[in-house]
Amino acid sequence: MSEFNEIEKARKTLGLKDEATLNEIKDKYKKLAIKYHPDKCKGNSKKKCEERFKEIAHANDILMKYCFGYRYSFKRKDVKKNTMNKEFYEHLRRFYSDDLSYKG
Repeated sequence: MSEFNEIEKARKTLGLKDEATLNEIKDKYKKLAIKYHPDKCKGNSKKKCEERFKEIAHANDILMKYCFGYRYSFKRKDVKKNTMNKEFYEHLRRFYSDDLSYKG
């Protein structure tokens, strides 16, 4: 399976949109892992939960490897061109001059 297809399958397994933040990936994983954890399932559904839990964990591993291998640019022009949420903008203002404008 190609790398893109693996990442796409992992994204769909966790129910993520085409774009997601690292926190969104972690939140989705946590919710699904809690929901399908084998200790939470009873009777006949326990085996299905175990299989689903393994799929979810594997998908998370794939996405985390992809995210942790991603190279981020901290150059002024790249930071400025990205749309930032207000909290991130406020955080960055401590490090950059006032020509960094919030686009939200």
